[in-house]
Amino acid sequence: MGGGEGSVAREVLRHKSMEKIIMCDIDQEVVDFCNKHLTANHEAFRNKKAELEQRQEKFDIIVGDLADPVEGGPCYQLYTKSFYENILKPKIDDTGIFVTQVGPAGVFTHKEDFSSIYNTIKQVFKYVLAYTNYVPSFADTWGWVMASDQPFCLDAGKMDKKIVERIEGELLYLSGSSFFSSTILNNTITKTLKNESHVYTEDDARFIYGHGVAFRN
Repeated sequence: MGGGEGSVAREVLRHKSMEKIIMCDIDQEVVDFCNKHLTANHEAFRNKKAELEQRQEKFDIIVGDLADPVEGGPCYQLYTKSFYENILKPKIDDTGIFVTQVGPAGVFTHKEDFSSIYNTIKQVFKYVLAYTNYVPSFADTWGWVMASDQPFCLDAGKMDKKIVERIEGELLYLSGSSFFSSTILNNTITKTLKNESHVYTEDDARFIYGHGVAFRN
C-alpha cells in the first residue's frame, strides 16, 4: 500500500521465495513519474512478479508504506481501526503478517501518531510488535508496527540464516541482530505504548503536523 515509487517492491523482489507482488497507490501520476524517472527502481516496475491491479485473493504479507496521516490528506482513514478490521485483515492469510510505517517515534514526537496507531492495531491482531530506527533524511527516529495472529520469531540467528537462503545480493543494513535491536524501545516510549488508550478512528484521528507547527513556541 502506497508503493508508488517502487522502492518497497524493489526490496521485496530480492526475496527468492516471492511469487507475486500487487502494488497499490492512489496517485497514478506518482506511479507513472517514478516508473519513468526513478532509475533505481526500473527493474522493480518491469518485473513480471509485480502487478498493478485489483485482486481478490488473500496475501501472506501486506506492507503499508502510506503517506503520513495529515489532516485533510488522502489517507488518514487508512490508519483507522475500521480499515484494519474490515478491509485489511480479511485480505491477510491466517498466518500472514501486516507491517506498516507509523510516523515519528522520537522521545518528543512518538505521541503524534506512533503510540495511537500501535494501540489501534493491537485491537485487531493478536500479536503486535513495535520497532524503531533513526532515519537521517527525516531527522528523527521513525516507527513501524508489525502485526499477525501468529507469534513472531525474533531469533537473530534464524533470521540471518533466512537472509542468506532467501535474499539475492548483500543487504547494506539489515541483519538478525540489527532487527532485534530495533525492537528494544527506550523507557519513555515503552511506558507510552503500555499506557496508550487512544484508538484511531475517522471521528477521533490524530494528525502529523510537522516540526514547523508542532514545535512552534
